Amino acid sequence: MNFPLYIAKRYLFSKSSNNAINIMTLIASGGVIIASAALFIVLSVFAGLKDYSLNFSTFVDPDLKLIPTSGKSFQWTDNDNASLLNIEGIVAASKSIEERIFIKSDNKNHIATLKGVDENYLNVTRIDSMVTKGSWITPNSNEVVAGWGISNNLSFGVLDYLKPLSFYVPKVGKGQATSIQGYYNSVYVSNVGLFNINEELNNNYVFSDIKLAKKLLNYKDNQLSAIEVKLKPKANEDAIRAEIKTAFGNRFNIKNRAELNDALFKMLNTENLAIYLIFTLVIIIALFNVIGAIIMMILDKKKSINTLFNMGTETKTIKNIFFLQGSLMTIVSGLIGVTIGLLIVFIQQSFELVMLTPDLAYPVRINFLNLLIVLATIFALGIVASKIASQRITSGLIQSEA
Repeated sequence: MNFPLYIAKRYLFSKSSNNAINIMTLIASGGVIIASAALFIVLSVFAGLKDYSLNFSTFVDPDLKLIPTSGKSFQWTDNDNASLLNIEGIVAASKSIEERIFIKSDNKNHIATLKGVDENYLNVTRIDSMVTKGSWITPNSNEVVAGWGISNNLSFGVLDYLKPLSFYVPKVGKGQATSIQGYYNSVYVSNVGLFNINEELNNNYVFSDIKLAKKLLNYKDNQLSAIEVKLKPKANEDAIRAEIKTAFGNRFNIKNRAELNDALFKMLNTENLAIYLIFTLVIIIALFNVIGAIIMMILDKKKSINTLFNMGTETKTIKNIFFLQGSLMTIVSGLIGVTIGLLIVFIQQSFELVMLTPDLAYPVRINFLNLLIVLATIFALGIVASKIASQRITSGLIQSEA
């Protein structure tokens, strides 16, 4: 049997004759339990927020998006389309055009992004489910669907024929025009729906048929801004990316849904790191109680330590006893805390007790990596704290009781 470990367990799980030391030990253990449970819960919340953000983006973002490596547009032939759709794992592909435009309604103006999409767009995304008023655009028409923010800024609604919308975009070319109309391409459109996704999209995006966008921008028949792709469930994204690279070389930058929302995910990751560091500081403060409890235990057990020393136990071994006691305290407390955190997160997932809105539960997700991070943090800091406390034992301290 490992002698130091045996004695450490006896010291840890047996009550001291001094009630103050028992209370201090419980406080130290309780602090580690609460801190570890809180850290795991917070990391689970951020994991849930990432999943929620990613799932929410499925309404407007494709699984993969092909963007030209240079310039704002590229040529896309029927052979290119056939080559893309022949790649195993790709379900559908949609052609799209994006460009900044001016929108005019009565005497109000607004700068927005026009996104022209083809009839396959609804096979790639689910944006039609986010149209809260009116309907989606009809192919080969001058219909558009705008965000609620644009609608509020320009004071127009659905099928509002009393307030016609005009789209303007500067013409590409050199020289001077003979009239104001010579500087811009323009088209009259009819808004048939309003979508509500998030503030950024609501204030900046208008969707139209791709032919309307080509006409406004003077694009050629095969000229596009992007290809948006839907993958089969559980398809190997890395393998599909590699096949696209093989088929089209370096013509495109390929981005998945997370990369299309990289600013959001960078913000969440930064906040996640900040919260982790803050709660790690809380754990460090809690471990000062562990150091104090171990030192108090050393002073309380001076007679026992002296007896062990007189029986031939080396100072190094006695230090190891209290090092193991402190390590066991933090490990057991950390495991209890993580178990409590797991239980709370599981209850939230199952019963949705905490709500963000009346219809939306606070998103949480149990992540095995977060579990390892919390345990590793607790164990590492606990070992350091125990090492610091055990160094309080010296030959002079042991023999002072003699």
